Amino acid sequence: MKILRRDFVSNGAGSVKMVPEEADDLWLVYNLITKGDSVLASTVRKVLREAASGGRDAERVKLKLEIKVESVDYDKEGSVLRIRGKNILENEHVKIGAFHTLELELHRPFVIRKVVWDTMAQDVLHQASDPSVGADLAVVMMQEGLAQIFLIGKSVTITRSRIEASIPRKHGPAIAGYDKALNKFFENVAQAFLKHIDFQLIRCAVIASPGFTKDQFHRHLMLEAERKEFRAIIENKSRIILVHTTSGYKHSLREVLDAPNVMNMIKDTKAAQEVRALKDFFNMLSNDPTRACYGPKHVEVAHERMAVQTLLVTDELFRSSDIATRKKYVNLVDSVKDSGGTAHIFSSMHVSGEQLAQLTGIAAILRFPLPDLEDIEM
Repeated sequence: MKILRRDFVSNGAGSVKMVPEEADDLWLVYNLITKGDSVLASTVRKVLREAASGGRDAERVKLKLEIKVESVDYDKEGSVLRIRGKNILENEHVKIGAFHTLELELHRPFVIRKVVWDTMAQDVLHQASDPSVGADLAVVMMQEGLAQIFLIGKSVTITRSRIEASIPRKHGPAIAGYDKALNKFFENVAQAFLKHIDFQLIRCAVIASPGFTKDQFHRHLMLEAERKEFRAIIENKSRIILVHTTSGYKHSLREVLDAPNVMNMIKDTKAAQEVRALKDFFNMLSNDPTRACYGPKHVEVAHERMAVQTLLVTDELFRSSDIATRKKYVNLVDSVKDSGGTAHIFSSMHVSGEQLAQLTGIAAILRFPLPDLEDIEM
């Protein structure tokens, strides 16, 4: 994200002008804009003009509009943010108070104005402009007959390609067809690998599968790279990592992020910190359940007793259209940090965030046991 101008006071009013440069940036903006903010951006509006014949012609006019936000919609596949609200900028084509939808896209500047830039909004802004928080992994998740290529950024996991093939059984008379079908499948996956994985943008590429599929594909990829002189693969072969997983489906991405050789590559990133925190929470829940809790009520009570050491919360909870709810979670995060604890804000577009969302979206590791929490209704 490129921040062109900051003009606000902490916990006060002001504006920020920015340009999103990648899909991750739009997700962060989605978490930054809330109902009641205003957004100024260029847009195209269909305008009716009087024609010489007396009729009316429709014409598309480019203009600047500022709207008071009523709803925000994020389109992951198209990398577009749609913001709907009422126009508040005097304009010859659009009346004050008229509804309009602004589309925020990559590489197009816009301005966000807020009445209050709270600590959570400032954190999101810092995260957006800090390149060190990125994860930037490419993952080929596969098993015989199925491969998916995922790009894991600092906030968003995007499916770039899905390759499926029918592979005959390995035994009996079909064995000749098996080798041919598997080779063709690997060829298609290799083509997708070359098309979607750019080593200038990522830290490493992971090939993950149950069994030996990953090893077979890796061998195929290296032979093809040598034979066809694919420089990108030959020069970066040390950045291609193999990881064993229990399946070739998306949910096994968490096993990839948890693998020590991958962790080593991304250890300084936000995604790695989140994976570690979630792993620590589940370990505590299994080994010492009185020192782990989840659910808004249990976490709230634990914090009132100054027991929260590590807070885990998904960004979804801060997107509430109810200002009081957002404020409650912002205050909780601030308060945990002030009392010497740590807080991790998980992206709900990441595998670890999806996992946390299944546990109500909020959990905590405690400084000391609270056995009576179980008696409090969730």
